[in-house]
Order: sequence, then C-alpha cells, then structure tokens
Amino acid sequence: MENLDELASRVIEIFREKGLSLALAESCTGGMIAETITNVAGASDIFYGSAVTYVNSAKEHILGVAHETLEKHGAVSSECAEEMACGARRVYGADVAMSVTGIAGPGGGSEGKPVGTVWLGLATKDGAETFRRRFDGDRAAVRRQTVEEVLRRLAEAGARL
Repeated sequence: MENLDELASRVIEIFREKGLSLALAESCTGGMIAETITNVAGASDIFYGSAVTYVNSAKEHILGVAHETLEKHGAVSSECAEEMACGARRVYGADVAMSVTGIAGPGGGSEGKPVGTVWLGLATKDGAETFRRRFDGDRAAVRRQTVEEVLRRLAEAGARL
C-alpha cells in the first residue's frame, strides 16, 4: 500500500507540470478522493472539484448519466463509469476527469457484481476508457484501495498526456 498523501502530491505535481486540470465524480468513495487530493497544499492549482453522486438520480441530474444506462447496465458498470467521467469533465470544464462507482459492502453485492467490484472511468480530450477492479476486505479497505487505484491511474494518465 502506497502512502495516499504521497500519491496525491505526485498527481498534483504531474498535472501542474503539464498544465492539466482535474475533476472527479465519486460514488462509492463518497468524496474520499477529493479529500485526499485537497489534503495536499497546492491542490487548487489543478483540482476543480468532485461531484459526489451517491444515488442514481444524482448521477443522472448532475453528471448527465442516461437513465437508460442505469436501467440497462446498473450504476456499477463500465457504461455508467464512462458517462460519469465524461459528465464530470463537462460540468467542471477540466482537462481530465476520473469517476468511480462500485460496491463497497458489506451488502449490495451479487454473483455478477460481488462486493469489492469497482468501475473507474477516465475522460480526457482524447476520449474515455474504463477499468474494472475487484478489491478485497471490508468497506473501509475497498474504499481506500479505490482511492489508491485512482491516484495511481491519474499519475499515469497525467504523465502520458
């Protein structure tokens, strides 16, 4: 496990060097990614904000996730993660946006989407991509691992943009 403050500092440094701005859309993490980033002095140089869209109606009304997407694929899906990331990028006017939607537990899982399933979305000027992860542990562990994964992926994305 990496130190989250160090990872957040690395993201901020990379984004600052590249002149990139960042926005987030968080569901299962409930604002933890934004909190981790804003714990670092200088985050305001690159970080525009995070939409914590915990319920489906917020995903629809704030981020523009299609009702049909939620009906057909559910909130914990590649399609929803992609639409959340694109929505956050649009709403905040940021260069890069990352989204997370998942099942932190202890309940809510199913055979097809067990507890610990998290979809991440990344949207840039070049388009969007999604990633599925399955984390082990209790609710706190799943959420923490999600934050770490997002920060790692943001550092990688920032370095290649």
